[in-house]
Amino acid sequence: MIKVFYGENRTEATKSIKALLGEDYEVVEGLDLTPDDLPSLFQGLSLFAETRNILIRDFTANKPVYEQLPRFLNTPHNIILFETKLDKRSATYKAVKDQLEFKEFALPPSRNLNLIFDIFKTAKKDGAKAVAMLSQIKTEEDPIMFTGLLVSQAIKDFAARPTGAREQRVLKELAATDLAMKSAKVEPWLLVESFLLRMSSLS
Repeated sequence: MIKVFYGENRTEATKSIKALLGEDYEVVEGLDLTPDDLPSLFQGLSLFAETRNILIRDFTANKPVYEQLPRFLNTPHNIILFETKLDKRSATYKAVKDQLEFKEFALPPSRNLNLIFDIFKTAKKDGAKAVAMLSQIKTEEDPIMFTGLLVSQAIKDFAARPTGAREQRVLKELAATDLAMKSAKVEPWLLVESFLLRMSSLS
């Protein structure tokens, strides 16, 4: 089974992911994969179970591996691809759209949307200023949804410069921040602020 979830509402998407995969599932970052990794990921067996539960994040952002997806549709495992953005114009999407289930998780409208994108742009140069901007809207926003919007902007940057080291690093740092929110006991906004402060130094 392969399902594709996409959209910026990570809170609702995570609920559906856990409903399908349970609480104990593997998490794989799509940007870290190479085409050679895919046979073991999609077809490799586990020592503990014949069927694995796997979440792969931002798989479609890694074009060389995404193009290989049609080869692995018969996987015996339960796999969810979770994408912040999904390009429905791509040849790969058109090749698999009738064979996989796609489900969108859209965010409810936010009146702070433009400011959130401005915070992301500002953090590229001045993390402290971005944190100060965040303090104006923090009480009105959900940190996981806020992070999802940052990811959407990072993916746009990555799509524009897929070989850029900084763009890849920002996406990976955001993925780590998002994962920490779900597993750590640290206050989520502190994780967001820490990322914003580090962002200008990522390279």
